[in-house]
Amino acid sequence: MRTLRRPVAILALSLMDLAANAAMADTMTIKLLNDGPDELIATVYDMNAQPPEVATVNQRISGFSWVPVLVTAGPTGNAHVKWIARNADPAFPRCGHRERRGLANDATVRVFANSRCGESLH
Repeated sequence: MRTLRRPVAILALSLMDLAANAAMADTMTIKLLNDGPDELIATVYDMNAQPPEVATVNQRISGFSWVPVLVTAGPTGNAHVKWIARNADPAFPRCGHRERRGLANDATVRVFANSRCGESLH
């Protein structure tokens, strides 16, 4: 009886490890890069999530820096995101937005706010 328990326990642990690794494979990290001098406030939407959801909201990104964001990998293993950003200076409001597809793990997504803000972005 004792010899039967050990293989069953090993099999159970192996299956749990496999499930945990499969769940982790569904996510990936991208970098949001602010390559300008002004502080930005960005929101990123994960378009691969079902349904699409916010990956990060009102993330402050200092000038010339980046922040990591966890997103869902799609069927091909790539990310699909939409982002909107605004500068942190209310006296001189600027905005930006883009959609990016086919992003690999650790891909850099440049965010910026170099256009006038419309009512839908502010």
